[in-house]
This record gives sequence, structure tokens and C-alpha cells, in this order.
Amino acid sequence: MGLEEAEARRGPFKDLVAFREKVKAKKPDFVRQESWRYVRVKESWRKPKGMDSKMRLQKKGWPPIVKVGYRGPSKARGLHPSGFREVLVHNVEELEKLNPATQAARIASTVGLRKKLEIMERARELGIYVLNPPRLPVEEIEFMPEETEELEEEEEEEG
Repeated sequence: MGLEEAEARRGPFKDLVAFREKVKAKKPDFVRQESWRYVRVKESWRKPKGMDSKMRLQKKGWPPIVKVGYRGPSKARGLHPSGFREVLVHNVEELEKLNPATQAARIASTVGLRKKLEIMERARELGIYVLNPPRLPVEEIEFMPEETEELEEEEEEEG
């Protein structure tokens, strides 16, 4: 992919995505209370609810708890990392309502391969970026033993 094509695929909100990542880097990793103490307690966040919980009381030296102030910037919410607003598409009609300058299409998982290919073709015509292009099934190529023997003989003659 050339530099121009890469730049063209860069979404209009790429600077907001970069700002969101910068804000997120300062946010602490929220861990479940006592997860560092017991193997059976995973790190996935759970709100501390104990009556005497030091974490719930936000004592000094204990990990921070989730609060609304840690939320990301409002203008960057709902953006895909590519810099486009993500829109779920089920058919070609929904695709034609999108704005190719600001929105990218995500083909719904319930859509079959035939319709995915139609959506992909129309998206290419409209210049809409598709976040999950369909993967075509790969046909298995069978090698004939006769062909491989002929190739080996040709290599011996050359070498």
C-alpha cells in the first residue's frame, strides 16, 4: 500500500483518537481488591463493597477505584481506531446512507457471504471504508506427483 493510499484511509477523526489514547495512558489500571493477594481472585474489576474495605474508603496506598472523572473525551467516544465513526450495516441500502468522509461500515455478523460480497463491491464504488471485509474461502490445490517429478528433473538438468 502506497503512502497516498495509507493517508487516504486515515480517518477524519484520527487526531481525536490520538488524544483519546494520550488520555487513556494516564488512567490507572483498575484492579479488583485483593487480586494481588490471592490466585483465585482475578484482576478483572469489581466494585469493592465491604463495610471496612480500605479500597472502598479510598485510603492512601490502596489502588484507585473507577470514577466518572476517568472517562475518555466525549468527542472521541464511539470512534474506531482507524479514525472513522463505526456504523453497522446489514444490506446495500443501509450502506448508501453512509457518509464516506466520516463513517466506516461494519458488516453485521448475521450477513451471509453472498450479500457480504455485494456490500463490499458497492462500498468500493461509493468509496466507503469497510472495517471487516469478507474473507474468501481458499481452494485447496492438489499437486500431482507427476508434475513434481517433472519439476525435479528440470532442476537437475539446469544444475
